[in-house]
Formats: sequence, C-alpha cells, structure tokens
Amino acid sequence: MTSVLILLGAVLCSFTVFAEVLPQSDFNIEGVAGKWFLVGFATNAPWFIRRKDSMKMGTAMLQPTADGDLDMSYASLGSDGSCWRMNNLAKKTDVPGKFTYISQRWGNKNDMTVTDVKYDEYALVFTIKTKEEEITPVTKLYGRTEDLSADVMEKFRLVSLDAGILPENIIFLPKNGECPSV
Repeated sequence: MTSVLILLGAVLCSFTVFAEVLPQSDFNIEGVAGKWFLVGFATNAPWFIRRKDSMKMGTAMLQPTADGDLDMSYASLGSDGSCWRMNNLAKKTDVPGKFTYISQRWGNKNDMTVTDVKYDEYALVFTIKTKEEEITPVTKLYGRTEDLSADVMEKFRLVSLDAGILPENIIFLPKNGECPSV
C-alpha cells in the first residue's frame, strides 16, 4: 500500500510540474511556419535510451492551417539511404502555443507547448506524451539552421533538466543528410 501511495504522489507531483509549463506569451503560429532542423532531443523514455546513440538530426516542416492548427511532418535520413517519415496534425487549444495530437504512428496522446521561440533562430518545444498510464515528458530543440549558439543549447539543457530529464538523456543530434522532398 505504501508503494502505491508513493507512486500516486510522484504522478501527482509530475502533473503539477507539467501544468506549469507555459507557452511563449506572444506566440505567433505563422512565425513557426517552414523548415526546422531537430537539433536536440531529451526524454527518459526507455525506447529513447535504447536508441539515442544511433539517432541523427532530421528536418521538420511546420505548416499552420486555416483553422489555426499545425500540420507537422518530420523526416530523417537513415544510414542506408532510406527515409523515416512521420506526419501529425496538432490541434490548437484555447491557449496560443499549446497543441494536442494523437500520434498516428505510436497511438499516444501528445500535449505540446512551444515554450520559447525566436522565429528566425530556434524553438524549444515541451511535450507530455501519454499512453495508457505512462506519462513521459519530452523536450525538443529545433533550429532554422543545423548549428545553434552555445547559449541556446544550454537553455535547452536547463529546460530539459527542469522537466526531470536525466542529464545523460539530453542529446544534441549529429548532423545528417536530408531526405529528398516527396
């Protein structure tokens, strides 16, 4: 019984921490439109821990819809020349800069918040992934170019640590070729 109460307390605390994540106050959806490089990735998820050493930089294309949602496509070139692709439509919420979507590939619910963005340079994104009872925070650092300043990379590292992500699970992805357009 004691272990159940401890687990319940930890889950409730994680909800409190995650609920405090706020989007950039002057978020402009049109400003995030276009191509981004996935420069940094952080999570304590078991799948990530198993694969993080082989992950490489990919590209994301973000396209606002007429309804204020965000069409997101991601592509990453594999070492064998194949392309791994994923598409999702993130639905807007009542709060600008917060979106929600169900991953078409994995079936998990994603509550995504653009916490910090300088539209011509970088975007920090915080996502809570929920599948069944498993709740996992994920932080991502996107750049308009493959190279970001040390200050921006440190900001990402600190945001990830604040989200409870272990230091060894915060990575900066090595550069990679790009998938051809489809």
